[in-house]
Amino acid sequence: MIRVLIFAVVAALVTFYLHRRLVRAPGVRGGWAVAADVALVLLGAATVVASGTGDVFAPGWARPIGFVGYTWAAVILYLIIGTVLIGLVSLLVRLVRRLRGRSGGGLAQRVTASLTAVVVVVSFAATGYGVYEVATPRIVETDARIVDLPPSFDGVRIALVTDVHVGPARGEGFVRKVVDEVMAQRPDLIVLGGDLTDGTVAKVGRDLEPLRDLRAPLGVFGISGNHEYYVDDGGAWLDYWETLGVQTLRNQRVELRRGDGVVDLAGVYDATAPAPHEPDYAAALGGRDRSHPVILLAHQPIQAEDAAAFGADLQLSGHTHDGQIWPLTYLVGLQQPVTAGWGDVDGVPVYVTRGTGAWGPPVRVLAPPEITVITLRPGVGP
Repeated sequence: MIRVLIFAVVAALVTFYLHRRLVRAPGVRGGWAVAADVALVLLGAATVVASGTGDVFAPGWARPIGFVGYTWAAVILYLIIGTVLIGLVSLLVRLVRRLRGRSGGGLAQRVTASLTAVVVVVSFAATGYGVYEVATPRIVETDARIVDLPPSFDGVRIALVTDVHVGPARGEGFVRKVVDEVMAQRPDLIVLGGDLTDGTVAKVGRDLEPLRDLRAPLGVFGISGNHEYYVDDGGAWLDYWETLGVQTLRNQRVELRRGDGVVDLAGVYDATAPAPHEPDYAAALGGRDRSHPVILLAHQPIQAEDAAAFGADLQLSGHTHDGQIWPLTYLVGLQQPVTAGWGDVDGVPVYVTRGTGAWGPPVRVLAPPEITVITLRPGVGP
């Protein structure tokens, strides 16, 4: 509840800022000003409901409001970027006019009004496109080459699903769509890379029911992400996944056997998981038969820095969403060594999926959602 209250304060401040920049600064008056302010207040309230859906508020009634509220949050991002730029342009106009000995107030307000209209239209258009883009995850196929891959594993297809983020804005219907898409790819192995939900097991758990229908010859495995710990106990979430037929890897390793070949599959907790769920790379990767290639499941790409000492042959990760909403990609790149696709982290080949859903706003702009199908091949390099 404290988190929702903090969000309410932030939403109030943002709403006041937008009132100043979208209503007052361009000189909107009369009924249009009242209508704009009412809309800003209602949409701000919807973002507060969104912040508590799946935790404080039951998704049954709150999810439609949460969808609107979080979509508005994406619009806010672009509005803030745009209005800051408008403010700089307006300031520049005033300075130039004053240097020339002219009054800059009237011209600056006309420029502000025109640019504000453009920013509002562009912000809604970009967000609308993002709502469309996020609706259907695309299938992305890639090959992963592993040295000493047993011949029997040549051509094995791994379906990688991460960052579904069911709860505030998406529900069981979206999970059903994802499961159907995964099964249509006929994978040999299915791995769930964390951040499947935002909310508590009690309020959001039932939305994962379609996961029961996941089937693969080599099994269905999962690891925790960071969001499993945000509003509930991550261990409780992993226990719940087990009831749905997902074998969770908690700093553990299993042998995958196909014909006469063996490949190890290891999984660790998320890098930010609290005690007693800290990642333990020695437990997951240490003491193994080095003749067996090992594939590591770790939610964050940066975890390869810790896994490198144990000689992981391949790491599969998510977490980044590739920024999810442009231009946030550039910020993610400051924190993670790989934001999407293939990368090398301290000698460990890492594949980072953009993720299947969306955190917060059900919006993706220039970072499309994906279900990744990785085909194992013998050799060197991705």
